[in-house]
Amino acid sequence: MLSPSPSPSPSQNQVSALASPFIAGVAQGILRYQFCLDCGASQSLARYACHQCRSSRLEWRDARGLGTVFALTEITRAPSDSFRALVPYTLLLVTLDEGARLMAHGRAPLKIGDRVVARFFVHDDQPLIIFHALAE
Repeated sequence: MLSPSPSPSPSQNQVSALASPFIAGVAQGILRYQFCLDCGASQSLARYACHQCRSSRLEWRDARGLGTVFALTEITRAPSDSFRALVPYTLLLVTLDEGARLMAHGRAPLKIGDRVVARFFVHDDQPLIIFHALAE
């Protein structure tokens, strides 16, 4: 019995080109998100269409870098050798004030509902996002 063929997926170059404004922003210490010019929805993942209304009229905007912890987990087993030096570390889902939600590192201790601010660090020559508790 033949298994179904996987649906074609975009090449790595297409994905990189689509996400390049986000990746360049992180390298510059700026969080970016996509904004739909038709319905006003925001999204953090680079997409060709709005996740709300399917419009292709999207633009990249700079976020203020403030948000609220939506979910978190502590990673105790590194996904690759390059992250072994960071274990244990916290990963967060953060809802940015602009509405987009993204996954990033977190500076413990944090809990769901905490207000956070984005900072940036370099690990293994890769710029990454880390959220810190917002000093009220």
